[in-house]
Amino acid sequence: MSIRYLLDTNVISEPLKTRPNKYLLKMLQQHQHEIATAAPVWHELQFGCWRLPVSKKREMLHFFLSNVVKAGISILPYDETAASWHAAERARLSNAGKTPSFVDGQIAAIAHVNALILVTRNTSDFTSFSELKVQNWHR
Repeated sequence: MSIRYLLDTNVISEPLKTRPNKYLLKMLQQHQHEIATAAPVWHELQFGCWRLPVSKKREMLHFFLSNVVKAGISILPYDETAASWHAAERARLSNAGKTPSFVDGQIAAIAHVNALILVTRNTSDFTSFSELKVQNWHR
């Protein structure tokens, strides 16, 4: 199978919750061979881990990131093509008086240039980007 979905930070971190969303877990299982994430998402996950004080929680998160996420999910780069699309979209949105977060723009760009559907709980963060397919697996 080929990659169809780009997972946002809140989707990847969902399985670690005390009560994870069952529908989202089902979708992750169903599409496990069709998912990837973006380098900026990997940064957010790593940053969140390393900000924690040394503890069992940080150890568990580090294990999850190393042995589940990095070992099982492709991490797509923010490359020249993504940067060019992001710059054009950022200028368009800025001229329209909208300023989405820079990282959300990077994630949107990676999804768009790779023709992937962005999966996120925060769909409203991505609605201003043109020609971006977005889904919410949190039901």
